[in-house]
Amino acid sequence: MPEMPAPASATATDPQPTRALAGASHDCDVLIVGGGPAGLSLAVSLAQAGFTATVVERQPEASLAAPAPDGREIALTHPSADTLRRLGSWQRLLPHEIGRLHAAQVHDGPVGGAPPLRLQAQAAHGPGHLGWIVPNHALRRTAHAVAAATPGVRLLAGRQVARVAVTAGAAELECLPADGTQGAGTEDGNVDVDGTRPLRLRAPLLVAADSRFSTTRRQLGIGASSTDFGRTVIVCRMRHAQAGDGTAHECFGYERTLAILPLPPDPDTGAPLCSVVVTTRTDDAAALLALPPAEFAAQVQAQFGGRLGAMRLVGERHAYPLVAVWAHRFSGHRCALLGDAAVGMHPVTAHGYNLGLAGVERLTDALVQARRTGRDLGDADLLQRHYAGPHHRHAWPLYEGTNAIVRLYTDDRPLPRLLRRAVLQGARRFAPVQAAIVGQLMGTAPQAG
Repeated sequence: MPEMPAPASATATDPQPTRALAGASHDCDVLIVGGGPAGLSLAVSLAQAGFTATVVERQPEASLAAPAPDGREIALTHPSADTLRRLGSWQRLLPHEIGRLHAAQVHDGPVGGAPPLRLQAQAAHGPGHLGWIVPNHALRRTAHAVAAATPGVRLLAGRQVARVAVTAGAAELECLPADGTQGAGTEDGNVDVDGTRPLRLRAPLLVAADSRFSTTRRQLGIGASSTDFGRTVIVCRMRHAQAGDGTAHECFGYERTLAILPLPPDPDTGAPLCSVVVTTRTDDAAALLALPPAEFAAQVQAQFGGRLGAMRLVGERHAYPLVAVWAHRFSGHRCALLGDAAVGMHPVTAHGYNLGLAGVERLTDALVQARRTGRDLGDADLLQRHYAGPHHRHAWPLYEGTNAIVRLYTDDRPLPRLLRRAVLQGARRFAPVQAAIVGQLMGTAPQAG
């Protein structure tokens, strides 16, 4: 689909007033800290529902409009894809950026050493594939493009948040240029001519969507528990000689965990591509990153048993520390947490961004409910009842279950090895267990929320 015309909303370099009148007590309905795909998707969702939203993001406008590839491929459930279609960002993805996950296999130990757990979508009970896979940078790009073209969304890029606070009457935010300069100019009458004072914004509600290490969450006085797995994830793309069949593989080795995710063919050459995710100890990850590309590819090819033939690295390898985060609460008086700021998931079960989009739907519904009943958008009880409570009940079993899987399948002691083999054998033998796992992967399982 061709790109849309130049953005119609305000940006950091083209400030325009929101719907609120000059001198009014609020600058917009909702302030959002964090211009990632979750924060921008929320802004678009709220604007489509008739609210105004201002997004404050540290990265410059150019980085948001054309983000560089970061190696991450995001597995999307069917409800998540439906949300992106509703927002309009799915339609802006390029054809070669949309891949289908037809099936999945889980291997314990060396690939081929024991029968894997096979997970297959049943077309008779819904879509004939498990879900979709889309590059993270494409999700970021399309989220920005839609936000920039949506009336009611105001994007302040290149700004760092200096202070957030909540009072009886409003949530307040102060921000400065992220590059450290003071020449921000005047904007809506609340910055000195010489730019020595921060930009001040007020709204009934403030949403933190600024990563699992959210400084906004901390300033709001909301604590979080983190689990540092002491491991690093290496992600990259690889070309392979043999065509795949759309099956994702999760290979739990005793030293390294390897995931092979099918991707659409190379748009230029038609060559088969896959995403490779290696999870290992941080010291081992450093050694892998130091290997020449051909040697790194050879190690991945060997761990996967040569099933895709010769493999070759495409592009760069990217490394990320593995830390899971759970916020102690998802909302409070005039504030809410969204995306990784609420729940930062281990990627092994691919629930992270899907939870973020589920949060977008729930929070939008909560604010629509507030407007329908004449409630304050920042009312703590309303946010807890209609957003934080249901989202917590949905996310908690996924978070704890994912962490339990990671602990079990990264423990090479004899007893955990026997236990995980028993778990896989049981899942292979009992169709209801497989159906439950497939339901979670597809996003069609009943939600506790």
